[in-house]
Amino acid sequence: MTINSSGSSVTKQAIQSWADRNGFADWAIALIWLVVAFVMFQLTAGVVFLALMYFSGEISSSAEIEQVLMDRLDLLFIGNSTGQVLFLGIASFLITRLHLSKRTVKDFLRLRWKNDTPLFVLLGVLLVVVVQPVILYLGYFNSLLPIPESWTDMQVSQYEMFEQFLKTDGIVWFGLFHIALIPALCEEILFRGYIFRAFQKSWGIMMAIVVSGFVFGIFHLQVPNLLPLASLGILLAVMTWLSRSLWPAIVAHFVNNGGAVLLATTYPELAFGEVSAESLPSVWLLLVSIILTGGVIYTMIHRTEAIME
Repeated sequence: MTINSSGSSVTKQAIQSWADRNGFADWAIALIWLVVAFVMFQLTAGVVFLALMYFSGEISSSAEIEQVLMDRLDLLFIGNSTGQVLFLGIASFLITRLHLSKRTVKDFLRLRWKNDTPLFVLLGVLLVVVVQPVILYLGYFNSLLPIPESWTDMQVSQYEMFEQFLKTDGIVWFGLFHIALIPALCEEILFRGYIFRAFQKSWGIMMAIVVSGFVFGIFHLQVPNLLPLASLGILLAVMTWLSRSLWPAIVAHFVNNGGAVLLATTYPELAFGEVSAESLPSVWLLLVSIILTGGVIYTMIHRTEAIME
């Protein structure tokens, strides 16, 4: 009896995750890693950017950095993508092992391609398209909230930099790669793959969807745009949960960001125009957007229930 009891205890401990064996909450590890990943991502982006500026001969001293920053945003995007790949993507993939018991890393992150994944990819793309009027209204409501003027000015300054950069000839493919493809892969691995799953283990599915969505919005440091970003994060978490795969969210994220790049390069006055009541879509279009968004989500739920039967 003693041998069996001891053997059972050892077996139970062996199948526990590192977090469980050491008494750490999954959500706490996820939040700590989020902060570490953000800091390391920003540091890496800055170091790579400065190195590229120096070796390209653009600067020879720190005093010249601000002067040439506007002219070489391409190098800033390269540094940004490097930081995302190394820490939001690869390092998050590795840190996932702390939470594993029986699952593999791919299963934990929901990186499996299933038979019904193509259908959910199409539904996910449709969802991010039809929800855009709702997102625009949320952006307007966000602009009505009392936000420190310094934060608003900072975002306006960022938009002006991006607008100038995306007006550059032949920048579309560069923009699609660094603004759409890299964030779609790396941010989804971090947020809907790792953070969402860790929160789900600690708090259950509904809390994980909502909290991971708002954490996604906060991560971008765009308080004047928090509600649209959080809402998009929630939708991406919903499609990840219902599809049981991360790929629909990755593709939908790419379509959302890629669409913004194409709009900014084609119609910059629309992409970077000031949000106001006059610039919003009609209320009827908003209602149609709400109905279609609900319809797509209902279709996803119905399809998931049919698979589970």
